[in-house]
Amino acid sequence: MGEVLLECKHLKKYFSVPNGMLHAVDDVSFSLEKGKTLGVVGESGCGKSTLGRTILRLLPHTDGEVIFEGQNILQYSGEQMKRLRTKMQIIFQDPFSSLNPRYTVFDTIEEPLKIHKVYKTQSEVYGRVKELMEVVGLAARYENAYPHELDGGRRQRIGIARALALNPSFIVCDEPVSALDVSIQAQVLNLMMDLKDSLGLTYMFITHDLSVVKHISDDIVVMYLGQIVEKANGNDIFAHPLHPYTKALLSAIPLPDIKYKGKEAETIKGELSSPINPSPGCRFAPRCPKATEKCTACNPALKNMGSDHWVSCHLYD
Repeated sequence: MGEVLLECKHLKKYFSVPNGMLHAVDDVSFSLEKGKTLGVVGESGCGKSTLGRTILRLLPHTDGEVIFEGQNILQYSGEQMKRLRTKMQIIFQDPFSSLNPRYTVFDTIEEPLKIHKVYKTQSEVYGRVKELMEVVGLAARYENAYPHELDGGRRQRIGIARALALNPSFIVCDEPVSALDVSIQAQVLNLMMDLKDSLGLTYMFITHDLSVVKHISDDIVVMYLGQIVEKANGNDIFAHPLHPYTKALLSAIPLPDIKYKGKEAETIKGELSSPINPSPGCRFAPRCPKATEKCTACNPALKNMGSDHWVSCHLYD
């Protein structure tokens, strides 16, 4: 096992709503090795993005720890967090709304360099911005363009360049290609994988697209209503899924073969249980075809089934 860069311990993020407490992230624990990519997958509303933003302290946590480079950053002061921002960055989902429409491409990439006073002269800043534009594949002619003048792929390249400006070691990628055309998705994904290798980056890659997560991830975490239901090596999860929810997700991946006559996708029936003041028991139980009385009585703990393959399901007690 390599050097652990990031570790979450029993992380929780609850939101107060009129009917009680919404458990967006509920007792999540995992570790991420330096130089690896952790894929986080699940349906919309399962808490993926909230998890990423809580780790970066863009949202205040409710409970738990986030250990980054051996330190619990949830106890950091504002000044300590400002220094830490140079090491932890985020690429947002929507490449249009995440950019200031009044800033040119140059202004956007330059901003973090000015805030953190990385360079002493404007010529050094200019050189760094030009270098970043070249790294992410943005032609020099776009430096004075505004976001509305560019397509989605180029906008997302601006977001990637901005995230790389301070030479971070860890980047949360919050569904960075979901708003892009499929042909552009491949270009941006390949760019991100090349940057990871050349710059030694560590990614937490949040997505609902299982084809994408298989392409880019070393390890995968599957989330359902704020909790981890399965985590393992990427190849292991696709070859030997254990949790009924993971199996249903994988069976829904379309195969690009018109002659394929495999089994039909497993349909997940039933209603989502409420994440507001959730009752005891497995949160997937109301939709699980294999649920028993035990499933609705108590919440299963994550268990190691061997080869560092973890699952939260009473079927494996």
